Amino acid sequence: MPPASSFHRYAADLPDHVWRADALAAPQADTVSSGDAALDAQLPGGGWPVGALTELLQAPGVHLEWRLLLPALLRCGQGPVVLVGAPTLRSVALLPFAPALTGLGLPWQRLLWLRAADAQLWVAEQALRCAPVDVVLVWLPQARPQELRRLQLAAAQHHKLLFVMRHSEAARTASPAVLRLQLAPCATHATGLRVDILKRQGPPLGRALEVLPGSGQLARMLAAQDHRLLQTASAWVGRGAARVTVASGVIDGVMDASALDRAAA
Repeated sequence: MPPASSFHRYAADLPDHVWRADALAAPQADTVSSGDAALDAQLPGGGWPVGALTELLQAPGVHLEWRLLLPALLRCGQGPVVLVGAPTLRSVALLPFAPALTGLGLPWQRLLWLRAADAQLWVAEQALRCAPVDVVLVWLPQARPQELRRLQLAAAQHHKLLFVMRHSEAARTASPAVLRLQLAPCATHATGLRVDILKRQGPPLGRALEVLPGSGQLARMLAAQDHRLLQTASAWVGRGAARVTVASGVIDGVMDASALDRAAA
């Protein structure tokens, strides 16, 4: 067997586009900054990959995606942000609080909520093929690898940002996603996130990252959303509704979906 030094010499002579497993891969496409310098430093290319599938895993009932993705949505362009298969609470869609997003620079007119019923995969593929769309967010708690591969191919072909939200149990299954992240509420900051990078083109990251909201205004908005959702759930329980569990860190608010329906028309 050749000595280790010969392997190092051979690796040094490889072209720049060849990924060395002990380093972050060079980006194969454009990236969009996550808005957090520490997280960007751990992502190949320094941000979310455009034209690739990024998978966000969370415990059932926890929805931290807006807290993580809002800075990138503000940077990715001026086109539609398409939501497919948004989660529900007692048949009411858990959508972001549009006036707060508008105040932070993301006009509600950019948000297009598509009711997909049992056709989330097909609807998401069509959204990725739509030229004006900047980014697609799709919630697929249960998805097979071949279905995710179809989304990956559509995102690559049409050069779109694509985020797929799944339950944390999916971490035990294979996925074609180029990035897989586990999200949880931060134990040391009320509106922060704990981010574990489960998969990337690079060496394993043995520690979790703490991602904090980038502005005081965003932090106040997130805290207000937590309080409002808890009040809504408490009202349902008070009326004798079935037991409702609201996980710590949920920020997606309940709102009248007709506004987004009108925007999508």
